[in-house]
Amino acid sequence: MLALIGERGTLTSTQAARELGGNSGLYSFHLRQLARYGLIEEAPAGRGRVRPWRLATSAPAPSADPASQPTTDLDGLARGLEDESYQRWLVQRDTAPARWQRDEAFSQILYLTPRELTEMGSAIRELIARYRQREERPATRPPGAAPVAVVARLFPLIEPE
Repeated sequence: MLALIGERGTLTSTQAARELGGNSGLYSFHLRQLARYGLIEEAPAGRGRVRPWRLATSAPAPSADPASQPTTDLDGLARGLEDESYQRWLVQRDTAPARWQRDEAFSQILYLTPRELTEMGSAIRELIARYRQREERPATRPPGAAPVAVVARLFPLIEPE
């Protein structure tokens, strides 16, 4: 979304939904979170209830390459969005359409070597990559597809010495 705001100058949640797919409520939430972390700010309002956002004047210019973004701000933002989005899901799950009330949240402790940890991360990234083009190319989405958060954290549970 930061790259899209950078390209357009301003962006509303409705425009984000139209460009990226999904609903404007989801993007409204994410835009507010980006503002909370100081990456964007409200732009002067248009007509009616329009709420445009622009890059914060103190924020670095976005790049189409996510790897070039400052990791500290974006990593914290990503974790915050993941946690808050999941909490919102738990509250709203019972009111979702029946076909969407099930989730696949799980947690597991495994005993792995550093090499196996790397291999597992690669396998998960490879699986996710099969679906990634659907975000940028809405025409590739099958009927009934909706945005789904995929969160994977692989990290060693090392005891302090």
